Amino acid sequence: MIKIGVVGCGYWGPNLIRNFNGLENAEVVYICDLNEERLVHFRKTYPMIKSTTNYDDLLKDSSVDAICIATPVFTHFPLAKKALDHKKHVLIEKPLTLNSEDALKLINLAEKNNLKLMVGHTFEYAPAVRMIKALINKNTLGKIFYISSTRVNLGLFQNDINVVWDLAPHDISIMNYLLDDRPVSVNANGSANYKKKIEDIAFVAVHYPNNVIAHLHLSWLDPCKIRKLTIVGDKKMVVYDDLNPEEPIKVYDKGVEKQPYYDTFGEFKLLYKFGDTYSPRIESSEPLKTECAHFIDCIKNGKEPMSSGYSGYNVVKTLEAAQISIKNYGKFVPISYSQKLPDEKLSSR
Repeated sequence: MIKIGVVGCGYWGPNLIRNFNGLENAEVVYICDLNEERLVHFRKTYPMIKSTTNYDDLLKDSSVDAICIATPVFTHFPLAKKALDHKKHVLIEKPLTLNSEDALKLINLAEKNNLKLMVGHTFEYAPAVRMIKALINKNTLGKIFYISSTRVNLGLFQNDINVVWDLAPHDISIMNYLLDDRPVSVNANGSANYKKKIEDIAFVAVHYPNNVIAHLHLSWLDPCKIRKLTIVGDKKMVVYDDLNPEEPIKVYDKGVEKQPYYDTFGEFKLLYKFGDTYSPRIESSEPLKTECAHFIDCIKNGKEPMSSGYSGYNVVKTLEAAQISIKNYGKFVPISYSQKLPDEKLSSR
């Protein structure tokens, strides 16, 4: 039985508590939050779980095997570092850290202490996303041309990070997972309309190897909530709508084909293909439960997490580049990755 301590009982923490307690081989034994009133509520709901406002209480408890961190981003690094220093495995919500230097420090510390460091890139564990990954692996879509994502809503405004750092980790981690690669450059534009220096809308172009381009539309200022991802290949196309539980994936047998033979430029034509559209059956399971189960499995069996510290580092490097580009009015920003880490791990899922 792996015993878990959860830090942060606000928006996401309760979901972690519920899912870990629903696993046969895991148990939440300690929760921590600075808000005493919030803890009073949890003591009524989970009377068997110890609670505290002092993070050190979790670290000193030898029965706690792992710490799950669901707190504001600026606290991620110090909380995770202390947990790793105290020989606790760590699951940390996205993004991993506020800068790539801190991400590297956590990766190195986890490896030094033979501990698991995992990032909560929850969409990588979603059945629909895994279905798309399977389609790509089977070459059903063919060569990928581009990926386009829209993640917009009215709110929720954050006080410590902008809309890119808040929403883009979802899509960047999905794209890295689907392409089994990491970006080489970024150019982005954004604007801060309500809070000084905190962009609430952004348009981000992410460039991958093999001439694959991705585009992200991110906003806290949209009248409609949209969570949609489009992947276009030379054989087929896929649209993933996270807000459509009945048919989250639609596969389009559409595309463009060149005529195999022509004699003159005037005879050159592109043929447009309009085939069938279908929605594959997707298993019903909660991605966070799968993520939590995977974390426990990695601890018990010594596996490398799918959304490891390396995965988190790749995402943070992309976010940093996007931030630099926004500050420089859409400047093209190449991404260079640390040579201190092995390439096979940095590019792995």
